[in-house]
Amino acid sequence: AGGVPLSRILVWSWLLYFTALPGCTDRQIYGAIQSNQRNECFRLPESQISQCLERTGVSYDQYELERTESLGK
Repeated sequence: AGGVPLSRILVWSWLLYFTALPGCTDRQIYGAIQSNQRNECFRLPESQISQCLERTGVSYDQYELERTESLGK
């Protein structure tokens, strides 16, 4: 209860992704989104910050591996 809903974080993340400069690499965009998500974590009640930060701790390489596997490639 309270804090920034995950759906709001995702909306802002996708907005950032789709409005990023065309010259940015996927890794740079992922880093910017991840940074934004971490910043949003600190707006949550103190008891929820740690758990929120854990969800944002996935490296780009791990994210890409999991994404590729989920697409069956």
